[in-house]
Order: sequence, then C-alpha cells, then structure tokens
Amino acid sequence: MVIAGTCSFRPESYVQFERTSAAKTLEGGRNHMLALHGELFDYTAQQLLCGLVREGTAFLRRLNGVFALAYWDGESLLLARDHLGAKPLFYALDGGRLLFGSRPADVFEQGFSPVINHNSLRELFALGPARTPGNGVFQGLREVLPGELVQFTRGGLHRSFYWQLESRPHTDNHDETVEAVTSLVKDSVERQLDGNLCAFLSGGLDSSLVASIAAKRLKEHGQRLTTFSFDFEGNDEHYKHNAFQPGRDTPFAREMAAYLDTEHHELTCTSANLADLLDKAAFARGLPGMGDVDASLLHFCSVVGRDFDAALTGECADEIFGGYPWFRSESAFAQRRFPWSDMAARRTFLRDDLLDELDLDSYAKQAYETSIAQTPRCTADSPDEARRREIAWLNLCWFMQTLLDRMDRMSGDLYSRAPLADRRLLEYVWNVPWELKYRDSHVKYLLRISGEGLLPKRVLWRQKSPFPKTYNPQYERLLANRMRDILASPGEPVNALIDRNKTEAFLNAPADYGAPWYGQLMAAPQRIAYFLQVNAWMKHHSLSI
Repeated sequence: MVIAGTCSFRPESYVQFERTSAAKTLEGGRNHMLALHGELFDYTAQQLLCGLVREGTAFLRRLNGVFALAYWDGESLLLARDHLGAKPLFYALDGGRLLFGSRPADVFEQGFSPVINHNSLRELFALGPARTPGNGVFQGLREVLPGELVQFTRGGLHRSFYWQLESRPHTDNHDETVEAVTSLVKDSVERQLDGNLCAFLSGGLDSSLVASIAAKRLKEHGQRLTTFSFDFEGNDEHYKHNAFQPGRDTPFAREMAAYLDTEHHELTCTSANLADLLDKAAFARGLPGMGDVDASLLHFCSVVGRDFDAALTGECADEIFGGYPWFRSESAFAQRRFPWSDMAARRTFLRDDLLDELDLDSYAKQAYETSIAQTPRCTADSPDEARRREIAWLNLCWFMQTLLDRMDRMSGDLYSRAPLADRRLLEYVWNVPWELKYRDSHVKYLLRISGEGLLPKRVLWRQKSPFPKTYNPQYERLLANRMRDILASPGEPVNALIDRNKTEAFLNAPADYGAPWYGQLMAAPQRIAYFLQVNAWMKHHSLSI
C-alpha cells in the first residue's frame, strides 16, 4: 500500500511514478499526473486530479480522508499528506533528484543510501518510538508533515501548509456542544461504511461507539456487522491488574457483541508468534517501533485481512478528547517534559560513554520545548487552559502520530479506518474547554454523552483500558533468551551500543509490567523488544555508527 517515485529536472528525466496496485496513478492531459495512496470520503481520485488542475493546492483544504499524494503539473512536483498524518510520505534530495515514497524502504530502492548518525540515535533512544515531526531518522530523510505541501521546482524545495489547526474561543453551550459532537461522530462513522469491512471491538468506549453506529446503520440496510476482539495466550492465567490496565477487555467485548448482535470473533496470539513478528513489525514500520504492541497488531490484522478489506477502529479518541492521565495530572502540568516518556528507563541498556556523547536528556528537552512553542494559542485561554492546550498539542504531534503510524504500517493490506480521527471533529473539539471534556471525574465525558442510547451503561462509563498486551512470562523468557543470544554474538550491531553487564542485570531482574517507559503499554518486556528491533533494523540496513 505505497506510492513511490523520482523527480528530476534534467532534460532526460522529468518525473517517474512507481506504484503498487494499492496506489492510483491518473493522467489528466499530457502534463498532469497524480499518484494517490489512501482513501477519500468525499471525492474520487479523478475528482481530486481535476480539482488540483483547476484550483491548485487550495482544493486540498476541502478534502476529508486519509491520503498521501504526488502531483506533477508539468512544471513542478507537489507532495502532500492528509490533515492528521494517517498516511506516510517520506522524501530525500539526492543530487538534483527528489526521491519520495510511502516508506523509507521505497526511497532506498531508488538509490538513496540508508545511513544513520548520532542524531539518529538520539531520535531512537531519547524520543523513540516517537519521532520529531518530519524527521525520518535516517540521515537526509524527511517526512511530509500532516497538512503540509512540499513543492519541488527548478528553483529548489519549498514547504508550506494547506491546513493548520487553529485556536479560538468556544462559544457553544453544553447542549449545543453535545449536539455538534454527536452529529460529527455519527457522520464520520457512517461515511466510512462502504466496502467489505468489519470493526475492531475491544469493549471500551471508543471502539464500542464506532461499532454501535456502524452496526445500527448496516442493520437498516439488512446487513450484519462482523467484529473482532484480541487477546493473548496465557492471559487468562497471568493477567496482572495495574493502574494503566485496570481490567481485561474480553468480558466487555462479549457484552457489546451481544448488545449489537454482531458476528463476533475472538482472536488470540501466542507468545512465539509475538516474538517471531518483532523483526517483521520493525521492517513494516521502517524503524524500530512499539515492539510487541506493534507485532500483535500486525498479527491480528493479517488474520482479519484474509476476509476483509477494511476495519473500523476507535483510534485517536484519547488524543482528541483528552483520555490519557497526563491531561489532568498535576505532575504533567508542572514538569517540562513529555509526560508519557520515562527518560531514566531509556538508559538501561546503553553504554555510559555513549550516553555522555548523546546527552539524551538535552535532546528530549529541546524537542519538547520546540514543539510547545508551536502550540496554536488562544488569547482567551486561562493559564490552566493554555497549559492544557500545550499538552493536547504534544499528544497530537507526538503520541497520536506514533499510534497512527502503527495502525497504518501494521495493517498491511487491510485498510484501517479511524472515524474519530476526523479533521472536522478535531477542529471542533480542539477548542472545547476542559470542563466539557472532563466532568464528574469522567474522562472523555463529551464523547460518552454523545454515546448515550448507543451503548450499555456499563460500557459507556467504563474506565479506560488500553490495547491489550501479553502478561505471559513465557514471552518475557523468549525475549530475554534472544537478547542473550545477541550478547553472545559480537557481530550483532546493537552490541556496539549496549553495555553487557547492565543488560544482563536487567534481564535477570523481575519485570515490572506496571511501570511503563513509553505511554501506558511499553514496560519492561517491551524495553527488551525495542532493542531487539533496533538490532534487526540495523542488521537489515547494514547500519553502523
């Protein structure tokens, strides 16, 4: 599911679009070509090409959907990405050529060499699995930002934005706000119900609300929605209650499936499958990612994709409606750092001399401050509301982007649709004050109220529980053994970065599943998985420092 191509202003070679069957290349006259990857929910690809020919880039402001595109008008090449950044698009300048593609690998296949430097390591270990917006980690590789235009002409490279989030006072009262959000959520789900699709159903608020709207509409047309829930072998026995994952999803998913009368399937992933897919998940993302959090989704999507072309998800509701603890945490407000990231845990395996060279804390602090400075401001905000807007901005630019990357790369040939990541919904809710998003100790209050009558009360007001992970100690043992195999093999590239004694000490210590170092899911086992992915990624690209 990629687009790729090369643009050069040498007389012998102007522009070439290379594509897979998942991308669409259209020609409109001799000098106008469009390569599109993604889905538009209001225009066809042909209408998009005609709109660009007639109106230029201003036409992109009208679009609603997820896309990455390259457009050649006979004089210049334009790269553009959807408003929220659901679809990836990387590029690099190579002499007089602009190389572009959906994945880093697509750029490398056109002759650009994968090289990393110390800043690459800072991205991996100070910020990873997130990335500085626009940073491709590999030296010289960039990524088009959400809502950005990158135009390549004879005069060089020019960057601008066709869309940016705007802050303004919210003037609707409670009832008007609820009505607006309810309408937007319903419309966003219903406009994405075409094709051979199913829904992921965890039994949490977000996926249940999406599935409920979809099931109701499909039932009106005599169709029955198929839903899937996910879990891991051994969790019946080994699940451990903790503050970040307060309960298991399975009972709630079953309740919702019965309530909606869906054709429901429960998928299970084994520890061996999970460990074996770590490398493949890193290659699919193009970079080390969220370890088994990625690998599990890769497994489940590959199974679902055998029978379905698209799947509805509840992704992005927490980022848009303020569902995470750090939206209301006093420590998150007071500390000037990424609230989901534990910097101390990131030093666990790395050599002390390398840590001195990289100065990860300073790199992370600079990335944080740069991002905070870009927050769209509203002069009417109180100091608390202004600070909360900063935290919301960080979530959109960093945390949500990491999860969107994960969903797109791990879904493979299955189109993952996230109706709650709708541009119109984001534009509206962004300016809704916190008192309407959080009420009576309920996070995402506004989304819950919009779901009244669509969900059982037990699900509608359920405490948040993130995407499931395995608690099976067999998985942790598999990872530890694979890391020990790497330590015993001097030629493995990650050995140049890690301290053997520190790593062994970590592998021999009891794992703490309730102390995440990234987000809410990446704890001790995922720290090992991340370094296994780093090793596989370096080996795959023959990378060294």
